Amino acid sequence: MTTTEQPARPGRIDTDALRRKYAEERDKRLRPDGNAQYLRLTGEYAHYLDDPCTPWEERPPLTDHRTVVCVGGGFAGLVAGARLREAGVDVRIIDKGGDFGGTWYWNRYPGAQCDTASMVYLPLLEETGHMPTEKYVHGPEILAHCQRIGRQFGLYDDALFHTEVTRLTLNEERACWVIETSRGDRMTAQFVVLGTGPLSVPKLPGIPGIGSFRGHSFHTSRWDYGYTGGGPDGAPMSKLAGKRVGIIGTGATAVQCVPHLSRDCRELYVFQRTPSSVDVRDNHPIDPRWFAEVATPGWQQRWLQNFTANQSGGNAEEDLVQDGWTDIARRVRARIAALPLEDRSLAAMLAAYEESDFEKMEEIRARADAVVRDPGTAQKLKAWYRQLCKRPCFHDEYLQAFNSPGTHLVDTDGKGVQEITATGVVAAGRHYELDCVIFGSGFEVGTPYTRRAGFEVTGRGGGTLSEHWAGGMRTLHGIHVRGFPNLLFVQPTQGANLISNVPHNIVDSARTIAVTVRHVLDNGFAAVEPSQDAEDAWVSLLLSGPASMIGGPDCTPGYYNNEGQDPGSFLGRGYPYGPSAYFAYIEKWRTSGTFDGLGFS
Repeated sequence: MTTTEQPARPGRIDTDALRRKYAEERDKRLRPDGNAQYLRLTGEYAHYLDDPCTPWEERPPLTDHRTVVCVGGGFAGLVAGARLREAGVDVRIIDKGGDFGGTWYWNRYPGAQCDTASMVYLPLLEETGHMPTEKYVHGPEILAHCQRIGRQFGLYDDALFHTEVTRLTLNEERACWVIETSRGDRMTAQFVVLGTGPLSVPKLPGIPGIGSFRGHSFHTSRWDYGYTGGGPDGAPMSKLAGKRVGIIGTGATAVQCVPHLSRDCRELYVFQRTPSSVDVRDNHPIDPRWFAEVATPGWQQRWLQNFTANQSGGNAEEDLVQDGWTDIARRVRARIAALPLEDRSLAAMLAAYEESDFEKMEEIRARADAVVRDPGTAQKLKAWYRQLCKRPCFHDEYLQAFNSPGTHLVDTDGKGVQEITATGVVAAGRHYELDCVIFGSGFEVGTPYTRRAGFEVTGRGGGTLSEHWAGGMRTLHGIHVRGFPNLLFVQPTQGANLISNVPHNIVDSARTIAVTVRHVLDNGFAAVEPSQDAEDAWVSLLLSGPASMIGGPDCTPGYYNNEGQDPGSFLGRGYPYGPSAYFAYIEKWRTSGTFDGLGFS
């Protein structure tokens, strides 16, 4: 059920008091172990990674050669594969899942839905001719769209599923990459595209006794519909009717699945360490007549550029998307525009940003009071941090779920769950008897790249990617790495770094990769990589700009700031003049035909 709400309007804002409150709440969550507080899903926890969706099929190991191998079959691998196929390049995709989709293959929990508007979130809509059914489509439609891309561009023909790369090694003599996998494959490729995604390795909270629970448990990325009943389409989870269920975690995943659990469980306990900010989503079906008027040639690229310009401070006369991401940017621009020209210093503009953020977050907190009937619960659901300190959430049923008599918020005042026992969970000094524990604890983010990828990359002279990035990520355009010829990355960091809509980064990087690979092949080259000077200059340029406005050392710990340890390790740096400027820059770079900064051999 979608609700239409009137925005809550806060009264006068005491900014000094808010700053103190934000600092107090942040300090509750600070802990020295950072990412070490989480458990890897190995050993006794490896079963949490089992695929509940697609049966495993045996196949013989492969030792063949391809022009391009893409590691990852989510948006990154699919879009890169599509652009390469359009360019007439032979490409194979490898993925650990049983089908295409990446995040959307695994995340089939009830209520799974994109938080960025479908018109800009789903890649290749214009190329596939697909019209999203809703402003924010649900998981099954996103998975189906991934499969649509795979079919339309012939990517299924040579794909390897349920296959994990275990080692990637440059064969300098043959000028190719050797790709070894969990299936015993030892194939080669002239180019390797890495699209492993920033949120692909599930993690568990390191709670004492986590292995002792004798009820049922699973991670939200491997939802067990065999136990709960129902399905990703939202059908009632009838097997939970008599169950006491606890969910640990209140991030974006919990915000989406809690309303469904609230509806179907006998008793639901939501264990909260830090509340999410939950703004209005106001989802609605897309009108086919409206879409037909919008979907003229080049429409999605125009929408992508418009969203980026609105959300990241670029120049846009209108806001096509009109969502929570662009709302804060509209407020900031309005405040800055109201400043006299002579007063538009960096300090004044940052103050305008802070004031706008205070205003927005006060509205979001007031919404909890307006929606949740119990004042004590409403107070505990309020997020005391800047909106972009943690991932903003948008939902029209999450707060409402706490009005159900069987749904209980267990707030731990920033401390988290104390212990898991054979029969339940201990939190805030009380033991909760449970039949099922669901871990909504998210994915590894701030850990080293090779740990998240699951393999080491060995380049020229035996040098490894871990060694090259020991002091921090180093690339040209976020795509090319010195010492690793023909290795190409699809990801946002050190490029546009547009975190509010990662697919825009992917679409653009895939275009750059296809143009570069085609140039190598057309001109009879064997390899391409950045010069040392170009890589150094690019990193220096990135470091000359301001740090990201998302996350930060003064934020409540979370994956946006690497659990409060190092705000640069995940979000890293982006083009110092902003995402819109980067996309304009790289488009000019692509079309110039000079490939400045790259060397060909």
